[in-house]
Amino acid sequence: MFNNQELTTEMPGLRNFARRLTRNPHEADDLLQYTLLRAIEKKHLFQESTDLFKWTSKIMYNQFASDYRRKIKYETKFDPECCLEHGSINASQERQIELNAVNEAMRKLSPTHQEVLIMICIQGMSYQEVADCLGIAVGTVRSRLSRAREHLQELVGPTA
Repeated sequence: MFNNQELTTEMPGLRNFARRLTRNPHEADDLLQYTLLRAIEKKHLFQESTDLFKWTSKIMYNQFASDYRRKIKYETKFDPECCLEHGSINASQERQIELNAVNEAMRKLSPTHQEVLIMICIQGMSYQEVADCLGIAVGTVRSRLSRAREHLQELVGPTA
């Protein structure tokens, strides 16, 4: 049998072996952890004349091979994980056309209407915050916002 201190001294070599097998530092750490746990669980099967590194690396390789076979069998090439890593996709053509139409219509609005629309609809400011920022009454903010929305709707058309 071996003691845990001897197992600890083998960790750097096992970590390198795991990284060569998996080519991924996170998977390598998981594989190393599994190997150490498994070696401690099966400590009673270790024979004194055996090299501890060879014994534990065999445990690691067998687990790696089992994981690889499981991955090939149950994961498909359409696994969503790779798509989730990239985080975003482009808008559909229809949405892109609508967005371009809204941007074009926004450019045609007066600067005061643009300002109120951006502050309330995009930045999420309250009517009172906009009134304080622009130095106008809250009623004026509501009036400008209403007229800006109506004008924007006319410019974009009924499809938006």
